[in-house]
Formats: sequence, C-alpha cells, structure tokens
Amino acid sequence: MCADIPGERAPRLAPLPEAEWDGTLRAVAATTGPLNVFTTLGRHPRLFEKWIGLGTALLMKGLLGDRDRELAIMRTAHLRDCAYEWGHHRRLALAAGLTEPEIAALRLPLDDHGWSDDDLMVLTAADELNERSTLTDATWAALSARFGERELIELVMLIGHYHMVAFALNALRVQDEEGH
Repeated sequence: MCADIPGERAPRLAPLPEAEWDGTLRAVAATTGPLNVFTTLGRHPRLFEKWIGLGTALLMKGLLGDRDRELAIMRTAHLRDCAYEWGHHRRLALAAGLTEPEIAALRLPLDDHGWSDDDLMVLTAADELNERSTLTDATWAALSARFGERELIELVMLIGHYHMVAFALNALRVQDEEGH
C-alpha cells in the first residue's frame, strides 16, 4: 500500500453502530466482543448471516486440528498481507501450540525453518493455492496420505475462505480494535 496517499488507512466503511445491529450480529458480538470484522461486515445482514455460518464451521467446528487450521490461516494472512487477520489469529495460533519462533517463521520462506513434515505440507498447500490457485500432484499426494477426503476439502476451503476474508478486510480497510 502506498504510504503517501492521505487517509489511505482510514476505514472505507465504519463499523456498524450497536443501535443498528440485528440479532445475528448481537449474538456474534456477545460471544466474541464487538470485533470490527463483524461489525463492518454486519452492514450487509443477509450476507453476514450466511458468511458467519461458514466461518464458524471452519474455525470452530471443523475436522482439522487446531494447529493445522492456524498454520493455514496464519500463512494465508501473511501471503495476503492482512494485518487484521494476522493479529487476531496470532493468539489462536499460540493457543493451538505454535511457538513465537514458529509464528515469526510463518513470514519466511518455508525452507528457512525446520518445519515438521506435517506442518510443511499444510504450509505448502497454502503457498501453492496462493501462487497457483491449485495444488501440485505431489502436494495432493502428501496431503492425501495424511488426511481423509473431508479434511482435504476442508483444508482447501479454509485457505480459500481466509483469502476471501483477507481481501475484504484489506479492501474495506477494517481497523484493528484498540488494545487487541
């Protein structure tokens, strides 16, 4: 992003005021707090309701382990240069067992860190989907040896979902909450 454009980092859409929240947004905020991702996307109530269902399924009700999920999300946040996504998932990554050095290494070329084979295949999938919009046969074979078909579908959908979220957060210039 160009730092010399005045107001470039100002949000393009302000978060929806609490007085205008519908029941779905109120329920989400009651669980998560009034996060700007939700109060901004909540400006489109019908879309928000559908989106939050998919996001919840992937984030909290999925088949992938927490570590695999957060590796895929954090690498995607890095690849899409999405500070909001990175910041919010950093604490989830720590809770999922990633260490500070591993989180820092997610911003580096994959060969610059001694990832386990399991971690490396998830990260490679995120990189390939970002670069090629598909997976190589070698990566698919490695993933297929570890995951069943439902997890394979979920992993690809998870990475794609967080690309979409990063696009929305970046384009709408959703701001991180103070103190988060």
